Amino acid sequence: MTFTETIIISSIPAILSTTLAYMKLKQDLNAHKTNIMAEKAAKRLLKHKGYIDRSFEAIKKTLGGWDDEENELRKILVRAGAVRTYKDDEEWWYLLSRTDERIAKFRGKKK
Repeated sequence: MTFTETIIISSIPAILSTTLAYMKLKQDLNAHKTNIMAEKAAKRLLKHKGYIDRSFEAIKKTLGGWDDEENELRKILVRAGAVRTYKDDEEWWYLLSRTDERIAKFRGKKK
């Protein structure tokens, strides 16, 4: 076997493994981008001036695509900085950064 044949034969697995690794990396980056965009959308939804907190059902309906993976949506909400609470046995979420605003709203209602 000549040197050239050896180079050609050994380069075939290297090219295949590099191509497969690139495809896997691209797939992982797309999945990561999807999660980041979902976090941004959740954060923007929870930053709305008119609504300090939102029901989980409203978030799920607005963001869409989470009917079978509710816990994954909850993880995204937590990564976005949201906190869960319950009102009348219903799950509600708000941004932790809006806690003071939320407290002021509740104090205003009690007067």
